[in-house]
Amino acid sequence: MSLIRGISRVSIRRLINLAIIPSRPSTTPRIDNNSTLTCRRKYHVEGLALAPVVFSGLFVALWTWKCFMLVIFQNKIIYMPGLPPNARWEKIQDYASRCAGIRWREERVRATDGTDLALCVTDVDLGPGATSIKPNVAFYILYFQGNASSIPPRLPDLSSALSMLKRSSMQWHGRSIRCTMVCLSYRGYWTSRGRPTEKGLSMDAAAALDWISQMHRNTDGGEDRESRPSANAELVLWGQSIGAGVATNVAAEVPIPPNVHLDSLILETPFTSIRAMLEVLYPQKWLPYRHLWPFLRSHLDSWKNLGIISEKYGTEKLPPEILILEAAKDELVPQELSQQLYDRCLDVQLSVTKKAVSGAFHNDTMFRGDGRRAVSDFLSHRIAPARV
Repeated sequence: MSLIRGISRVSIRRLINLAIIPSRPSTTPRIDNNSTLTCRRKYHVEGLALAPVVFSGLFVALWTWKCFMLVIFQNKIIYMPGLPPNARWEKIQDYASRCAGIRWREERVRATDGTDLALCVTDVDLGPGATSIKPNVAFYILYFQGNASSIPPRLPDLSSALSMLKRSSMQWHGRSIRCTMVCLSYRGYWTSRGRPTEKGLSMDAAAALDWISQMHRNTDGGEDRESRPSANAELVLWGQSIGAGVATNVAAEVPIPPNVHLDSLILETPFTSIRAMLEVLYPQKWLPYRHLWPFLRSHLDSWKNLGIISEKYGTEKLPPEILILEAAKDELVPQELSQQLYDRCLDVQLSVTKKAVSGAFHNDTMFRGDGRRAVSDFLSHRIAPARV
């Protein structure tokens, strides 16, 4: 029994000794009470430069993306046929009571590419003996609107100018004169089909000119120019805002039908070119807009067109005369641009008159009495030689 107890005590001691696992030597440095611990903080240059790089990259990406969008959708910015939202559903009869007795009608034409276009047309017989019979002289005014809205809301102001012209013609004596005004609705505007582009607008204007030529041939005997006194067909191109650019494009580049003679141009609140407007609207050099002019698809360069008009019609006995009508309080086009066009006309020896409409903003020169009177007086001045 005592032997068993002795063996058990020895076994237990061995087991205890085996269970004890020796610990590894500690790698933690000992800190002497008499020594001081020094901690050093390390700065990483990569981390400090990361934030400026990220924000600069975001700015450049946004700048590039906006440039890309502006180039792709530039026609959506220049031409806005959907503003205001009801522009495509306007009707002539909704404004008939405000047209001072001038009766308008809608006509349809097709451009050379098959695009269906709308015209607003009216005939006004001038002089004290105004009659509906065939006139001795026919004047045609082809009107080009601005970049937004549609033709019907403009009819009351245009009618008022025509009424002023009709009243002033009561003092005339001589041959009978008929003035026909044709307002072109660009492709994509009002009830016209298609999408607006500068090239498309030139085709639209050419279609309107062909319609005028055909109408003059049918109603006024324009084919037999030598045997009929009514063969004279004088044309006035009238454009407002971007329409002024379209008017100069037509005069410079679009062939005028042989039975129609370009008499004059009315440039209402014009600008020199789309590129110039980019610099005016966005003068800050760090903004992308003004630097995108090499990618423009629409130029409407009236400054260049005036030189071409001078070369094209300079040899004629009566080259076209130009009226520049500027708004004194124009919030979009600065007066410097209309002054540049005026100086350009003088440089290329084109007869020009400039009139500033007092108190007028960019889109309401015809709303002002001075604006309507300036147009009426200019038309009367141009028609006066033809009625003698």
